[in-house]
Amino acid sequence: MRLRVGATVLVLAVLLGLSIVVSTAFGAEQLPLGSVARVLWARACGCVTTDLASDTIVWQFRAPRVLLAVLVGAGLALAGVGMQTLVRNPLADPYLLGVSSGAGVGASAVLTMGLFASAGIYALTAGALVGALAAALVVFGVATVQGGLTPLRLVLTGTVLGSAFSALASYLVFRSPDPAAAQSVLFWLLGSLAGAGWQQLVLPATAVAVVGVLMLLGSRWLDALLIGPETASAVGVPVRQVRITLFVALGVLVGVLVAVSGGIGFVGLVVPHAARLLVGPRHRSLLPVAAVLGALFLVWVDVVTRIAVRPTEIPLSVVSGLIGAPAFLALLGRRRYRFGS
Repeated sequence: MRLRVGATVLVLAVLLGLSIVVSTAFGAEQLPLGSVARVLWARACGCVTTDLASDTIVWQFRAPRVLLAVLVGAGLALAGVGMQTLVRNPLADPYLLGVSSGAGVGASAVLTMGLFASAGIYALTAGALVGALAAALVVFGVATVQGGLTPLRLVLTGTVLGSAFSALASYLVFRSPDPAAAQSVLFWLLGSLAGAGWQQLVLPATAVAVVGVLMLLGSRWLDALLIGPETASAVGVPVRQVRITLFVALGVLVGVLVAVSGGIGFVGLVVPHAARLLVGPRHRSLLPVAAVLGALFLVWVDVVTRIAVRPTEIPLSVVSGLIGAPAFLALLGRRRYRFGS
């Protein structure tokens, strides 16, 4: 089994590495693959390149965007695995806790009311992150007061409060005197990696790495939690503490990812199931496969958004939904697939 998992991760990692290079060639202006490879090689070895135009396009604009797609795809896949384990529901996705809707409130406040203006070009990210974390905190508080972080209570609380946050974001847009604000909010809520820069990679990279390592270290506890709280308690798992830690970690991770990319549907829902089909439900195997598979998926989704109707772009959720919905239905049709078994 370990050999199979290792081989799967290696194959997916090689495909991801090739995809990073190849996808960098696509955009409003398509570049020769040789030019892309030369620029990346020159940057990697510290050499001087004479093709300044290609160097600017590849290194300053496209490479950060592709790497952000890798981080966001991997992070959403990890969050999807964690959320499905936390609530023991195969239909759970990273946005179940209302984090995406809370981020929408923060982003709407920035675009319609000018909040966080002192943050400059990072105002939208700051507003979305504050809104996302505030939403997670509210869901946590309500669920705790009403009886604890049980799977059913988390699902119901997150769904209801998420709808309330979405309504508040819609109200902010409705009350805005700027007609362009509604279009800007909608495009952001549907997900976009446009305008990604090297500085934007630090926060999501840190969040994905820290949460990913924590989940790997607690993989056996997650296995037991997925089976059921009674079984987990019987084998010595501190169920309440694990649930709280997982909730906080997922809230921070999803909040950071939504803040830098907006809401991107289906990645955190479909990819974990595809990974389970490849290596099974054990988290020690599932987590790395899901992360690499999520990164690979979002890299190519982003390519489609760039080239489908160029020079304009399609929001990421439009493409991920068109691809993810049929893929999820195909997974449901596999007789040998069982969630959590």
